[in-house]
Amino acid sequence: MTEDQKLKERLRTDLNAAMRARDDVRKSTLRMALSAITNEEVSGKAPRELSDDEIVKVLIREAKKRREAAEAFEAAGRAEQAAGERAEGDVLAEYLPRQLSDDELAQLVATAITTAGAAGTPTLGQVMKALTPQVAGRADGSRVSAEVRRQLS
Repeated sequence: MTEDQKLKERLRTDLNAAMRARDDVRKSTLRMALSAITNEEVSGKAPRELSDDEIVKVLIREAKKRREAAEAFEAAGRAEQAAGERAEGDVLAEYLPRQLSDDELAQLVATAITTAGAAGTPTLGQVMKALTPQVAGRADGSRVSAEVRRQLS
């Protein structure tokens, strides 16, 4: 097993455990995640193995889909489907980096604004460019953007 295979192997191991435990939500969610990872690996000109960082990006994308679907189901008055999507999102969250708290995010944004010498909303792009690598996978982009806007205005 190579260094890059740790997260993918963990997903496979947890899938096997979920199958033995007859945990249908976990089983279907992990199958979906592994399928998305495989699709990403075979897309492009040549098949390749994804690194853990790339796998995390795939899982973030899948978790975001679950969150958006849950909101759509909730808005349509379909609470049962929304709960199912949230349960899948919770399973995926176990494999993602710890999310930044509001205070941690505010501190990072303040530091980035100071470092970039930014003032006012026209400099939002500069701040986001500096901040994105620091918060990748640990905070949703819309959340980061809202905090940057709040501090710049």
